[in-house]
Amino acid sequence: MSTIKRGAQVPARWRLLACGLLLMASASLPARADDGYVDVHTLPQLEGAVDDPSLKNRDRVEYRMPTPETVTAPAVKKLLSADGWVPYVRPLEEKSDTLNFKKGRQGLSVHFTQALGRPDQSVVYYTPDRIYGNVPFPDGALGIVFDGTRPYLGCIAPTVLEATLDFYTREMAAIGWQKLTPETASRWTNAGLDDAVPNGVRVYYEHPDSEVTGFYRQKPVMLTMTRRDDGKTNVEIRTAVFALPAELKLDGDSAGFPRPDATKTSMGKGNATTAKREMSAAVMANLPAVLAFYHRELAARGWHEDGNAPLAAGDEVAIKVSTAEETGVLRLGRKYDFTMVSLATQLTDTAIAARIKAKKDADEKFMKDAEAMAKQVIAADETRRKVQAAALSDAPLQALADSKTPVPLPENAQEVTFNGDDGRLEFNAASSVKALTAFYRASLKPAGWKEQPSVINQPNMAVMEFSKGGKSISMTVMQMGPKVNVSADGSGLKMAAANPASKARPAGNDPAVAQAKASAPLEADPDSALPVPKQRTSTSLGTAKLPGVEAPFRRELEASVPAALSDVLAFYRSELTKLGWQEKPDGAAVSADRVQLAFTSAQGPAVLKLGRANGETSVNLVQKNPDAATKADIMPKPGQAKLLFGNMGSQDAQLTINKQTIKVAAGAGGPQSPKGPMLDLPPGKYQYSLKMAGRPARNDTLDIAAGDAWGLMVGPTGDVLPLQMY
Repeated sequence: MSTIKRGAQVPARWRLLACGLLLMASASLPARADDGYVDVHTLPQLEGAVDDPSLKNRDRVEYRMPTPETVTAPAVKKLLSADGWVPYVRPLEEKSDTLNFKKGRQGLSVHFTQALGRPDQSVVYYTPDRIYGNVPFPDGALGIVFDGTRPYLGCIAPTVLEATLDFYTREMAAIGWQKLTPETASRWTNAGLDDAVPNGVRVYYEHPDSEVTGFYRQKPVMLTMTRRDDGKTNVEIRTAVFALPAELKLDGDSAGFPRPDATKTSMGKGNATTAKREMSAAVMANLPAVLAFYHRELAARGWHEDGNAPLAAGDEVAIKVSTAEETGVLRLGRKYDFTMVSLATQLTDTAIAARIKAKKDADEKFMKDAEAMAKQVIAADETRRKVQAAALSDAPLQALADSKTPVPLPENAQEVTFNGDDGRLEFNAASSVKALTAFYRASLKPAGWKEQPSVINQPNMAVMEFSKGGKSISMTVMQMGPKVNVSADGSGLKMAAANPASKARPAGNDPAVAQAKASAPLEADPDSALPVPKQRTSTSLGTAKLPGVEAPFRRELEASVPAALSDVLAFYRSELTKLGWQEKPDGAAVSADRVQLAFTSAQGPAVLKLGRANGETSVNLVQKNPDAATKADIMPKPGQAKLLFGNMGSQDAQLTINKQTIKVAAGAGGPQSPKGPMLDLPPGKYQYSLKMAGRPARNDTLDIAAGDAWGLMVGPTGDVLPLQMY
C-alpha cells in the first residue's frame, strides 16, 4: 500500500510540470485553488455557535455550542448532510466519536469535546481531510464504509444491479478511472480479469498519477457488485487481489508474536513471560499470504500446528498451535479489505508449576547471595573499622585553652559547631572513643556533674548522661571512619547571653556569609538541563516519558534559591530569553511574594512559578513537548485531560474513576508493554478506587487540569502512584 500524507512532498517531476504550466498560463489565467482541500471557514455552523476568532487563520474551525455533545453531534451531521456532505465511517473505526464526510473529492472530519468545566456545552471542530483515492458514492447509499487512502468503499446502493453498474461505468470514467484490459493488466503477475461473481459482476480499474485530481501511485482496484433480495445492490471497491503482496515479511513483534509488514493496526497483551498473552492485527493482504506468513514465522520460533480448532464468528481459519510450554489458537478471517489475525495462548499447567518453582529457587538463591554479601560487607567493615580504630590515639587528652563553651573541649577538637541558644555542641577528633569518654568523665566530675549509667559503652560508640542542679547534658561519642564524632545537647549547654563571637560556627552557617552569597549576582549552572542558579540550596529535575520514547513529554525543575524574588525573576527572564523562549502576557501574575508567567519555547509551552518559603525563593519551572506527546499518543484532546494506566504488579487490577472501571492487566504500561489503557476526562477533581484480588480496596483523589496527562501506576505492593506525564 502506498499513500501520500498531508504535507508530504510531491515528486520532482510534478513540481517541474507544475512550474512549467504556471509559466505558460500566468499571463492569462488566475491562480487555481486546491479543489481537493475544503476551506472549513466556508462551512455552515449550527445556530447559536460562538466562533473562536483566534483560529480564523488556522487550518481548522472551532466553535462552542450551548448544548451537550449528545445533542450537538446529530445536529451537525444533519446540517452538513443538508449541505451535500455525505457521512461515512472508516474501516475498523465504527465506534469512533469522530464524524467523517465526503463531498466530491473533498473530505472533512468533525469531532467534539465538552466545553471546559461545562458538561451542558460542547465544542465542535472542523478539520479538512485530503482524499487520495476518490471513488463515487451512489446517491442514497446506505451503510457507507470508506477509506480514501487505498481506496476502500463498502455500501448498499438503492438501485438494482444494472442501474448501479451504469452509474459506476459513467462516474468512474468521469474522475479518471480506466478499465483494465488483459493488455494493460499484463504488468501484474496472475492478473486474471475474468473471474465470475455469483449473482453479480466485477470490473477492474486503474488510475494514472495526477496532481490535479489528487491521485498518487494508487494500485488497481476491483469493483464488485452483487444483487440483493430487496432489489438493492451490494457495492465494494478494494485493492485488486493480484496487486496485494504475495509474500509478507516480518515487521516486528506484538506480545512476542510475529507481525507482518503489511499490518494496518495491531494490539498485544502480555509477553513471553506472562501466563497468558494475545495479539490481534488487521493486515492488508489476502488470507493465503497471511496464513503462509504465520506458517513460516511460527515454525521458525518453535511452534507446532496441532490441527484445526472450532471456528468462531468471523473465522475462516482456526489452527491449534503449541510449544513445550504454551498452547493456543491462531484465527484468521476477513473484514472489509483486511485479513484479521487473532492469536491467543496460555501456559500449560506443567509450565506454570515449573516457572513457580524456578521463581522460588531464584528468590532463595537471591536471599542466600544477599546474606552472603551482607556478611562479607559486615566483615570488611569490621576489619576496616579495626584498622581505623587502631590509628586513633588512646593518649590522655588535655583541655583546649580559651574555650568559650560551657564544657571543656579537647585540645585536638576540629570542625567545632556550638549553638548556645539551643544548647548544642558537635566536633570531630582524632582520638579514640575510649580517650574522649575518659576526658569528659575526668573533666565534668570535679565540676559537680554526676554521670548516669548507660548500657551503650562499646569501643566504637559510647553514650554518656550527666546531670547537675536540674540541668542535663547528653553526649554521644561515635567512631565515624578515621575520626570520632562527639555530639552533645541539653540544658547544661545553653548560654542565654552567649557572645556571638564566642560561638564556633562553620562558615556555611554564618549569616553574614549567607547574606553575601544571597546578594551576589545569580549565575546559571551550565550543567543543568533547565536554567537554575548556582547559588541554589536545593534542586530537583524530573522528566516524564514512556519506555522506548527518547524525547520527554514534560520536564519539571524545582529549586530553592537564597535570594530575593525580584532577583530570581530577573535571572529567569534573562536566561529563558537566551534560550529563545518568549514570555506571554496572557495570565501573567506578579506580586511581592508570588510570580506566575507563561512562555512559549521551541519544544512547547512552559510555565514559571516563583514564591517565598523559609526565607528563600522557591522555583517551579515546567516545560511541555506536545510533539512528543502526540507521537506517543498521550496528547489530551482539546479541553480534556488524559489518564494513562499501568500495572507493575504481578496480578490484574481494577481502577474505578468517574463511574468507569478500567481493567489493568499485570505488566500493562511497563517496559515490556508500554501501551496501557487510556481514558479521556473533563478537568476536575476525581476520587478513584483500586481493587486487587486478596487486598483491601485503596481510595484516593486526583486533581487534573485541561491539557494535562497523568499516569496512574499500580505498584507491586498494591499502591497507586500518580505521576504527571504531560
